[in-house]
Amino acid sequence: MSKRRAIISYDKLTIEQKKQILRDFPDGYINHLTSIKTPTGEVLDALVWETDEVIYLVKINKIQPKAKPAVEEDDFEDDFDKPDDLKDDDLNADDDDEEEDDFADDEPSDDDED
Repeated sequence: MSKRRAIISYDKLTIEQKKQILRDFPDGYINHLTSIKTPTGEVLDALVWETDEVIYLVKINKIQPKAKPAVEEDDFEDDFDKPDDLKDDDLNADDDDEEEDDFADDEPSDDDED
């Protein structure tokens, strides 16, 4: 006697059926999916899942990525490295002072040892 066949959406499965799928596919069912083209041209991912009484074709919903809002270049400023209270002019003035520092004064040179 042949088994009954049924098409069902994964969302409409009972909790017990979902648990049984997890037991039947302990490593996940992603490698067992089949792509099916509907008469309307839509492509569905489906899992063929066989129980003792029924062979199910379980429709799996594709996860749609959530769209992030587009960021305009004018919406943010590139001031990640400077403190809030400093302006661009203040940073340039500090750069001039740093160039005058000489680290060679901290260590004795080879000429001083003779």
